[in-house]
Amino acid sequence: MSVHSDKELDTTNVERGVWLVKVPKYVATKWEKASGNIEVGKLKICKQPGQKMQVELSLSEAVLNLKEPGEENIPKDHRLDVLPVKHLTLGVFSHTAPSNLEGVIPESEKLAMEGRIVQKLECRPYADNTYMKLKLETIRKASLPVRQVKQLDRARDDKEAVLNMLFAAFEKHQYYNIRDLVKITNQPIVYLKEILNEVCNYNIKNPHKNMWELKPEYRHYKESDETNQ
Repeated sequence: MSVHSDKELDTTNVERGVWLVKVPKYVATKWEKASGNIEVGKLKICKQPGQKMQVELSLSEAVLNLKEPGEENIPKDHRLDVLPVKHLTLGVFSHTAPSNLEGVIPESEKLAMEGRIVQKLECRPYADNTYMKLKLETIRKASLPVRQVKQLDRARDDKEAVLNMLFAAFEKHQYYNIRDLVKITNQPIVYLKEILNEVCNYNIKNPHKNMWELKPEYRHYKESDETNQ
């Protein structure tokens, strides 16, 4: 028994013709989910003298049923457009990792050429109702904001509700910094500052530097108590 080096390439199938097919993402996703022992689809090839070869792909029911709850159905039938491969030399290679590295004679990696590409095709769905529904759902999901943005851009409360929270807070204390007001109102800081600029003054000098207080015309806290103190 001889031990093959890692660089040795098996060229047994070098003359085998292979088709390179580009499929839609939703088809590739289904095929990745499928187990290795099920039929994933059937090809129908129609050749007529003097006409271009026509190829169709029909996905199997087993693949079509690989769906999550609420997931849209995918098209069953597709056409495969034949593309030229002139002036290109392309091949398909496989790599098999060793399963036993601790034996008396350790296995080595296996590299093999599975064939050369003789035909390129692009798989396209027919524009039926199933495909249109899938496309609309894809567009809808793409338009949704990502979760991180949702967390940063919290929902804005009604302006009147925010004002009520602010007035209630200023009944307790005359001065607040912006961090405390954000915690009290639970509003985005940009939105909160818009409201504060309408009803509050921002102090830029000591002793209350960087603090907010209500403008005199909005002070509804107990002025009589202050004058009596």
